[in-house]
Amino acid sequence: MKVLIGCSEMQPFSKTGGLADVTAALGKYLGASGIRVGVVTPLYRGLLEARKGIRQTERVVTVRLGSQRESGRIYECEPSKNLTIYFVDHQRFFQRGGIYGEHNADYSDNAERFLFFNKVLLELSCQIPWRPDIVHVHDWPAAMLPALLRNEAQKKGNYPAPPKTLFTIHNLAYQGLFPSHWMPLTNLPSEYFTPAGMEFYGQLSFLKAGIVYADHLSTVSPSYAEEILSEDFGCGLQGVLGERRNRLTGILNGVDYAEWNTANNPHLEHSYSPENIRGKAAEKKRLQRDLGLAVDDQVPLFGIISRLVEQKGIALLAEALRQSLQRPMQFVLLGSGELALERMMQELSRQFSTQVRIKIGYDPVWAHRIEAACDFYLMPSRFEPCGLNQLYSQRYGTIPIVHAVGGLRDSVQDESEGKNQATGVKFAAFTIGALLEAICRAMKIFQQTELFRAYQRRAMSRDFSWKRATKAYLDLYQQILRSDASPSL
Repeated sequence: MKVLIGCSEMQPFSKTGGLADVTAALGKYLGASGIRVGVVTPLYRGLLEARKGIRQTERVVTVRLGSQRESGRIYECEPSKNLTIYFVDHQRFFQRGGIYGEHNADYSDNAERFLFFNKVLLELSCQIPWRPDIVHVHDWPAAMLPALLRNEAQKKGNYPAPPKTLFTIHNLAYQGLFPSHWMPLTNLPSEYFTPAGMEFYGQLSFLKAGIVYADHLSTVSPSYAEEILSEDFGCGLQGVLGERRNRLTGILNGVDYAEWNTANNPHLEHSYSPENIRGKAAEKKRLQRDLGLAVDDQVPLFGIISRLVEQKGIALLAEALRQSLQRPMQFVLLGSGELALERMMQELSRQFSTQVRIKIGYDPVWAHRIEAACDFYLMPSRFEPCGLNQLYSQRYGTIPIVHAVGGLRDSVQDESEGKNQATGVKFAAFTIGALLEAICRAMKIFQQTELFRAYQRRAMSRDFSWKRATKAYLDLYQQILRSDASPSL
């Protein structure tokens, strides 16, 4: 089996969120399983200087965007077994300060930028010598590929034996919606821009194109695959998704334990394990000291590492913390996002200056340190397709407190689901009161040392490895290859 992955970001080359972690780990572990894997992703500014091993090739891919032609040079690297990464270089489209935008605003030509990327991905899918059996694309920036591929395959003799396509939805709320005047750049026949195709209330929807034209769809957790069929979580696309529910699969993301571990971690000074937790207590003291918090192992330390956006429940969290911080507890946040939410959290830090620390931005060293040092990890997301930090937290013995939606529901065990299997605390209603009650429950668990240690041991022993997730994807690829049915126009 040969698989080509198309994605707009991939660790360690580019990252705005969990998508980059997933595509990096999936490529790596698919290759380790013995299959041939390629990943196509843009060559963003600074990559050649920052990352060794990326080499320029002789391949230049030229594609049509409406009446114009644009060319991109291809770079390559081979970071692990059976894995080749193909970088698409284009000076005007990708040599910028951000991936999708800057200063909290999207680039105005994102439709053109990522149509170019999708068209280069299409060309590479038939140009690379090993010819993939499946092209697996991720989220809206790569979602136009199934439609482009289908159109090429329908041109007589133009694309013999085209690969199958799998489209993975990481977050339905980000749809790649653009004014209809960008449609001519697709060079697709007019019948593609209809309510049955990629038109969405008069706009061009990259995400809907992936949903309609891919051979199969997947989401990043089983619960999210169910939720997006409902009006509450479907973002207006529940009807389209419902028509394809028989070709929709939910696979929970994995964790790359080579990076996220508590033994011999370069970001941590103290190793620890489920059997010997002392190093975690030392990391807590180190973080408290370095952040200027009171060094006290009897005070529970809560943390969150997150994009500061409405989806993540940050406003709900701020209000719940204002009430919870009346009691002995500490809180640390690492993240950035919407300016109003950044200011909200900074105001919380000023109000509770001895208990709260806010670090605006993202730093991988601090991410590992916070995961290791905290007693509890807060994830009050309004919705969460999968979530990764609740998986990291459990491996680090940091008990997650989560809103029971999507991947959070799938990956965290509450005491109500079995007292001797509990690894975290869940709350059902997206309300301040429900979150407050969950924080209170966490504090009661913390006060019972043996119970708290049992939670930590169980959490650290759970298997969320990419080996498990990779096997699920391999099984799905086989299922797709065995299927003859394709989506209709």
